[in-house]
Amino acid sequence: MFALATIFALLAAAHAVEFEIINNEPGPVWVGIQGNPGHTHLNNGGVILNQGQSVTLQAEEDWAGRFWGRTWCDAGSSHCQTGDCGNKVECGGAGGVPPASLAEITLKGWGGIDYYDISLVDGYNIRIAMEPVNGQGDGSEYSCKRCACATNINDICPGELVVRNGEGYNIACNSACLAFNTDEYCCRGDHGTPETCRSSDWPVDYPSFFKSNCPDAYSYAYDDHKSTFTCIAEKYVVTFG
Repeated sequence: MFALATIFALLAAAHAVEFEIINNEPGPVWVGIQGNPGHTHLNNGGVILNQGQSVTLQAEEDWAGRFWGRTWCDAGSSHCQTGDCGNKVECGGAGGVPPASLAEITLKGWGGIDYYDISLVDGYNIRIAMEPVNGQGDGSEYSCKRCACATNINDICPGELVVRNGEGYNIACNSACLAFNTDEYCCRGDHGTPETCRSSDWPVDYPSFFKSNCPDAYSYAYDDHKSTFTCIAEKYVVTFG
């Protein structure tokens, strides 16, 4: 029985996909992880990484979910001023309170291909990147490449979108939907289709600000599909900073 259990464990490991998460920020990042419905929450949804630290987690070969960074966190209360998931280190299935930069991935999606992206649809709070390791792709611009938002948007966020903490520091940048909560900016109601929700028609084209600074990332709900990357890989690296 022990031998069989060992064999099954090895087979499971062989079909797992690794996610290495690295913190290159100058301070600690409380990583949030949420599996999509029906998928596990890796490491119960959270881990703390100090500057320069990394962790490698195993996921099912068809895992799907998201990673985000929580910042300005207090060890005593376990509350984070950005990306908080309910005052706890391990989010346990809870999502992050926006604004939060997201790295999203679906392993073995349509056609057996991995689909991954960086999303600023829910706003921005930290630099973030995702990159496959030794992936198999088709050689195109969006195949097996690193996708990232490498600009510190907090420092240049428009005043009407910026989120400041009690000490006056810029800690995040809202999306237009979060800041103004209108049907037009949130792509809902009469503006709930790609044809009726074009950021170029908005009073202010806020997504163009995010897109110009982070061209790899999705900037609003009906951003173009150029921000979706594809690959087939057994390891992905998620980097903060």
